[in-house]
Amino acid sequence: MLKQVQDDSKITFKIVHIPKRFMQIEEAQKQVDDWIKKYGVRYFNELTNMAILTEEVGELARIIARKYGEQSFKESDKEKNLADEMADILWVLICLANQTGVDLNDAFIKNLEKKTNRDKERHQNNEKLK
Repeated sequence: MLKQVQDDSKITFKIVHIPKRFMQIEEAQKQVDDWIKKYGVRYFNELTNMAILTEEVGELARIIARKYGEQSFKESDKEKNLADEMADILWVLICLANQTGVDLNDAFIKNLEKKTNRDKERHQNNEKLK
């Protein structure tokens, strides 16, 4: 978490340790919205955020291709962090949900129900997975 620190005539931000805790999806959507309103001025438009989401997924793919695939790391890739790239994707996805009025909690529950109803036996019966 960023903590605002003011000394003399300048304002800086310092990263402070926060004990690990769980966050509900709706809380994440609110925190992103609050951050955008306080620091981001406004949301980028939906098309820009879609392009940013695609870019972030590409950055994640690059790490996975090097860590789990057959490509080797370049010097410039060695500092990349898998968890941070996933968090970047989640951030932009939450931005898109907020600006398009999607309740991700509700959408996820409905999606899980859809997958369960559709696939409850499909994967169990898939010989390729045994």
